[in-house]
Amino acid sequence: MNADRIEHTPIAIIGAGLGGIGLAIKLREAGFDDLVVLERADDLGGTWRANTYPGCACDVPSHLYSYSFAPNPDWSRTYGRQREILEYIRAVATEHDVVRHIRFGTELLDARWDEKRSLWRIETSRGTLTTDFLLSATGLFAEAKYPPLPGIESFAGTAFHSLHWDHEHDLTGERVAVIGTGASAVQFVPEIQPKVARLLLLQRSAPWIVPRMDRRTSELERRLLRRIPLAQRVIRGGFYAAIETFGLISLVDQRFRHPYEALGRWQLSRQVRDPDLRAKLTPDYVIGCKRAIFSDTYLPALDQPNVEVLTEAIAEIRPRSILLRDGSEHAVDTIIFGTGFTSIPSAYERYAGSDGRTLAQLYRTRPQSYLGVTVAGFPNFFCTLGPFGAAGNQSAIYMIESQIAYIVDALRNARAAGARRIEVRPAAQAAFVAEMARRSSSTVWLTGGCQSYYQTPDGLNAGLYPNWSFEYRHRTSRFDTAAYQVSR
Repeated sequence: MNADRIEHTPIAIIGAGLGGIGLAIKLREAGFDDLVVLERADDLGGTWRANTYPGCACDVPSHLYSYSFAPNPDWSRTYGRQREILEYIRAVATEHDVVRHIRFGTELLDARWDEKRSLWRIETSRGTLTTDFLLSATGLFAEAKYPPLPGIESFAGTAFHSLHWDHEHDLTGERVAVIGTGASAVQFVPEIQPKVARLLLLQRSAPWIVPRMDRRTSELERRLLRRIPLAQRVIRGGFYAAIETFGLISLVDQRFRHPYEALGRWQLSRQVRDPDLRAKLTPDYVIGCKRAIFSDTYLPALDQPNVEVLTEAIAEIRPRSILLRDGSEHAVDTIIFGTGFTSIPSAYERYAGSDGRTLAQLYRTRPQSYLGVTVAGFPNFFCTLGPFGAAGNQSAIYMIESQIAYIVDALRNARAAGARRIEVRPAAQAAFVAEMARRSSSTVWLTGGCQSYYQTPDGLNAGLYPNWSFEYRHRTSRFDTAAYQVSR
């Protein structure tokens, strides 16, 4: 194809989840109307479109897990459920007129920096285009992770991941094995437990479970929030402060763990009667080393006659059973994987920088970025929730909004300066990565006695920001031009 006929857009955003929609809204408010959002699915919403398993809900209170610029006084529960969150995202996108910028069913296949022309060449499932600025808003929980289990291909029953829930398959009266005890499993296990004949929960390590205290909101309080917007901001601030205190364990002193762990043990003691089961469900690591999970229904579901918690490792999957390393064999009809998500989004495999290396290759070598937003060697490239851009103790939307503000300010500066190329200086990134390593060395994520997706295989911080989220907000409040090479 003649290069002159290739479509060009000044700004291309990859992904129409919370990050991509927020970027499009704020860029338009700043006067950047010539942009496209490339979305591989046929609908917007990201993880809230993709995850439809029974009980799917947010583990951050609704008034905090929403855009600060688009408060919703009508949340039906303290913690939003999947369908309501998806409807909220759709409503915000429609209200702010960004749906017209989205190209659905358009998957990113390859994106490469063209050094000669100082632009990105993008190959998609619907053709080629070029862009001056490439903004990645691909989510962290978009692709299923499966454990490498021997014999899994021989299983003759039904098997699926929670991300790809088989709604056509009836679990009623079946023998079901659930592999994994992450946040998704904690939500769907109580939903399926009453339906199945037998539920086997294969647990590698017990999660910390703390009270969720979810409830339905009343029409009266929703009416009050509509009439008094300040009240909703106060509620949002209260939830923010409460969640931020979890940082005391990792960022100040691990002795702050004691009240949180006491709360978890109290929850366990009052909801699980069987002492042997209670012992299996007692974590053996510091709370916060892995993601603590809010639930009031998970532990009671496990303390039922049709449930068995198995802690032995899996030796082999057979056509109609699971063999454990202790020699015991358990007949099953269906296997459900609650084993989480890939740590590196597939889009990272498709972004190739100025030297030809992909973002995934760099990330596998060592998690690296500047502020979780830019990467040396990737000119005119910005992302949300990049390495060291996610918080372990705060709403993802809070961090995303900080990053959106930084990115918009960067593009505003580029426009004012007539810049054709912006790239973070390698020295600035190296200093930031070294700072992240220093601050991470004593965090509970690395020293709390567990293995989790918070860590790389060689024991480094996999990408969490090791400081307070409000400090990050201040740090990203404006584009720091001195950290960048800017070419006109």
